[in-house]
Amino acid sequence: MTDPDPSANRPSPSPSRKREGDLETPLPDRLARAITLAGPISIAQYMAAANAHYYATRDPLGTGGDFTTSPEISQMFGELIGLWCADLWDRAGRPDIAWVELGPGRGTLAADALRAMGKAGLAPPVHFVETSPTLRKAQAERMGEASWHDSVATLPGDRPLIVIANEFFDALPIRQLVRTIGGWHERLVACQDILFLPIAGKQVPDAVLPEPLRDAPPGSIVETSPASVGIMRDLATRIVAQGGALLAIDYGYEGPAVGDTLQAMRAHKFANPFEAPGEHDLTAHVDFATLLAAAITLGANGHGPTDQGMFLTRLGIAPRAAALAQAAPDRAAGVAADRDRLVETMGTLFKAIAITAPGWPAPEGFA
Repeated sequence: MTDPDPSANRPSPSPSRKREGDLETPLPDRLARAITLAGPISIAQYMAAANAHYYATRDPLGTGGDFTTSPEISQMFGELIGLWCADLWDRAGRPDIAWVELGPGRGTLAADALRAMGKAGLAPPVHFVETSPTLRKAQAERMGEASWHDSVATLPGDRPLIVIANEFFDALPIRQLVRTIGGWHERLVACQDILFLPIAGKQVPDAVLPEPLRDAPPGSIVETSPASVGIMRDLATRIVAQGGALLAIDYGYEGPAVGDTLQAMRAHKFANPFEAPGEHDLTAHVDFATLLAAAITLGANGHGPTDQGMFLTRLGIAPRAAALAQAAPDRAAGVAADRDRLVETMGTLFKAIAITAPGWPAPEGFA
């Protein structure tokens, strides 16, 4: 996500309710009941439940929502991604590919990217991995010809895939381990009435942590995202077998590392992630090194991480901004501000990685 500048692809406000018998029970009440009956739940379970409800019940993008994504900031972002895809496709011999976007927001990136790809002669079938009915409706208004999938499992298996994941991995559930004087513990979410709070759960063996982090001081938190690694492994397996590439852009770091990055965004401001679950976007910084390692062990070639600012600069954002300003002089100041936001404000917080199939050319944008 970004704003304050976390952005992200994410579901107009509606109450957190689900039919249970004859009652409509808010999500916090359902979570509180589950914790009361079965005990504290993991951070991953809490995050998964909160985000599943959040994205299913609203369009959170834009000034009236909770955050703004890079594609919503400027058409330049999606256009450069489209040209990145077209260049890679061209140097790979122009195979018959499918274009895939994970968590495509309102479809803005796809519309801009496909317009740019079309000018380069690439007009592939479009596949969206999206579970939110609200966002699927918004995507269909821009990209009615797309095919929708609930998961990567049903993506085409008969051709190379070029997959785009912009601010997708940050919204997947994370597991947290916290160090106490007595050792490392799974971090859980407990509840008193509907007040949620993190606690230290059962102790875990030191061996589950990367060796350099095992002796971190008490209070230290280490995060992992098995869900993210699982999806990366599924996509890498497909790309190695079918051909193609994946480009992921998100905010994050080169791990493993110590730090609590779980955060909530509401109305473009940071919020308490343990308040009002399901009513704001929960995210965590992405461990790019771990994602790349998961793909490389399956035979994919890895590229990056590199800062988003450098990535967009290498793809030509400066000349594209100049061309837009020249075509619409009254918008020149706005174009420059958008470029600076993408390259400077978000330029180092956000990073890009790519994986490619064996035999495919190295993608542009990476040193």
